[in-house]
Amino acid sequence: MIWAQLSEKDAYRGIHPRLDRALDLLREDFFKNFSRPQEALTGDADLQQTIRVELEGDALYATRFDYETLPYEETFFEAHRRYLDIHLMLTGREWVEIAHPAGLEEYTQEGDFWGYHGQAQQRILLEPGSFLVVFPGDAHRLKIAEGTPEKVSKLVFKVLLY
Repeated sequence: MIWAQLSEKDAYRGIHPRLDRALDLLREDFFKNFSRPQEALTGDADLQQTIRVELEGDALYATRFDYETLPYEETFFEAHRRYLDIHLMLTGREWVEIAHPAGLEEYTQEGDFWGYHGQAQQRILLEPGSFLVVFPGDAHRLKIAEGTPEKVSKLVFKVLLY
């Protein structure tokens, strides 16, 4: 797991070529590829809509998610075996918890998605200006509301490693 400020992204170069490419794109001019009309962000539009930009097909792509954070009891852990994720909040804030899957109870698996229940080992507040990289095997619990649920916009890069 890497949790850092956008200004520190260059410190994480050299781990994998596709991660380097994704880090290159953590900048304002790239984020504009994911803009939505303002009424979609403030009105009663479907918050589960996504915008996906393929950079290297399924090997590297970025998706914008607009959703409402959830009460803690409605969230769960997920992990991947082949992909790493980069989570970047565009607007809003959410708690994210991290745990090793060995200490969790697996309840579902489909493709490169494993779902888990259990207790966290780390907790961070993801907000604009920071980013989170979760590697294969890092179980991460997302969308946790900071108090009252709120609308958020997040960009997630999927980087195929294996």
